[in-house]
Amino acid sequence: MKYDIAIIGGGPAGYNAAERAVANGLKTILFEMKDLGGVCLNEGCIPTKALLYSAKILYNINNASHYGINGELKPQADIKKMIERKNKTVQTLTSGVAMKLKSMGVIVVKGKAIVSGEKENNLVVSCNGEEYNVKYILLCMGSETIIPNIKGLSEVNYWTSKEALEITQLPKDLTVIGGGVIGIEFASFFNSMGVKVVVIEMLPEILSTMDRELSALLRKEYAKRGVDFRLNTKVVEITTKEVIVEYKGKTEKIPTNQILVSIGRKAVTQQSGLESINLRLNKGGIEVNEQMQTSHPQVYACGDITGYSQLAHTAIREGEVAINHILGQKDKMNYNSVPSVVYTNPELAGVGKTEEELLADNIYFQVLKLPMAYSGRFVAENDSKNGILKLLVDQDRRIIGCHALGNPASELIVIASIAIEKGFTVEEFQKQIFPHPTVGEMFHEVLFS
Repeated sequence: MKYDIAIIGGGPAGYNAAERAVANGLKTILFEMKDLGGVCLNEGCIPTKALLYSAKILYNINNASHYGINGELKPQADIKKMIERKNKTVQTLTSGVAMKLKSMGVIVVKGKAIVSGEKENNLVVSCNGEEYNVKYILLCMGSETIIPNIKGLSEVNYWTSKEALEITQLPKDLTVIGGGVIGIEFASFFNSMGVKVVVIEMLPEILSTMDRELSALLRKEYAKRGVDFRLNTKVVEITTKEVIVEYKGKTEKIPTNQILVSIGRKAVTQQSGLESINLRLNKGGIEVNEQMQTSHPQVYACGDITGYSQLAHTAIREGEVAINHILGQKDKMNYNSVPSVVYTNPELAGVGKTEEELLADNIYFQVLKLPMAYSGRFVAENDSKNGILKLLVDQDRRIIGCHALGNPASELIVIASIAIEKGFTVEEFQKQIFPHPTVGEMFHEVLFS
């Protein structure tokens, strides 16, 4: 019952950290109360992308005539089969995680782990009536959906992202409360399925953490496809038949059959025994330093529980930093080059600073921007569509931000992430050779614009 490290939470931060820890000789135990893979693998990243890919195929078939594919095409969306495929994908990946952890020698315990105190310079973790003495703890308990305090909400059968991924039939219509990444991705999916979608957002624009210009362009694209966006709008009450909103001091009743709540997520810090070791908390979650170390020198925290990034790839890197620090290796977390992606069709991605952030901080920057139509590959594969690639550079001509709208923005953004991480100047980046024809060549075009 003695281990070098106990990892509480088997999501991306936890299971990847466990693999790195045991690979470097640390006797490792991992606690997970639900399923390995966490929210990302079971209720988030992977299942939503499986459904969004089905939606993308349906959209492409319906628009096949643009590419010279004629004939009587009448595709039908089979939501049951889509959900079955999604479940199979999730099962394949979660099983793979379990097999890898077992093969590497990570002890996995299913149950709720509680930090119960300290004993002889070790920390004590309790689970299923057993006590485990460990030298280090890595907290990776993740996050949970925020349920807003809206009059009438508790009296209706609303969805969160979890329930939306388990449906067996499509709703007649859907009202999405919250225009963040989760809300917009689900709006994209259900719109592609032919469902009438309304998105209600309190702020002036959807996707508030992304580049505002490109977020607006994405919104306009989906508005053309029939999504009804209500910006600067507050939900004040919900009934079984309608959502009552307030806009510019006036109220309006929006008829609805189904509601999806997606206003954000919050760190899971309750009922975990953290008070027994007096961890310092902040507004978002557990406070950590650049090495992911908490206020207790033997306790680290990674992923959504810190309340900072709430992205799976960020969590993985944070776990690496924590294990490296425990191993005595020099490392620290850098958030300047963490990419964010909205997996709509077209995709929207960003990394580094936005124009809005730089303007708010009164920092000089220059914008280098071109339409995606400058890429021959993009034009060949995205008939009648356009996109934008935008680079932000500072006074020393270093790349400090990149924002892209258009497929495949999720892949393009990796190139910009590396450029920002390595501190490339425009002149240094210009010397990179891109294969032709690729959409990635857009960087070359923009850098010389």
